[in-house]
Amino acid sequence: MWYNVLANVVVVAHLLFIVFVVCGGVFVWRWRRLAWLHLPTAVWGALIEFRGWICPLTPLENKLRIAAGEAGYTGGFIEHYILPVVYPADLTRGLQIALGVGVVVLNVSVYVAALLLWRRRRSASPDAGR
Repeated sequence: MWYNVLANVVVVAHLLFIVFVVCGGVFVWRWRRLAWLHLPTAVWGALIEFRGWICPLTPLENKLRIAAGEAGYTGGFIEHYILPVVYPADLTRGLQIALGVGVVVLNVSVYVAALLLWRRRRSASPDAGR
């Protein structure tokens, strides 16, 4: 039973990691220092997609599921959990690259917008001319 619970915790952590990779730049608008955590996370997420790697959390989840007496699965987390919900077809290499590009474009856009906002705020502040 505990292995099953741990496997589910890994799934939730994996999903939160993916959400942070994709949307973490938005949090950087509020908490600038979070960029030091988000940027390497986003690079790692994009690299996994670009290179076709399997995230290390996927084999961990599979080992825990097998230890719980369940069947593991092949492929990655996105192929197993996310794509069946979002896309009816199997994950293709082209789709993986498109997901990676989407992560990069979204995060670069958010960071550029954040930088422009920060500069505008700084130039509008009363002590900007000092």
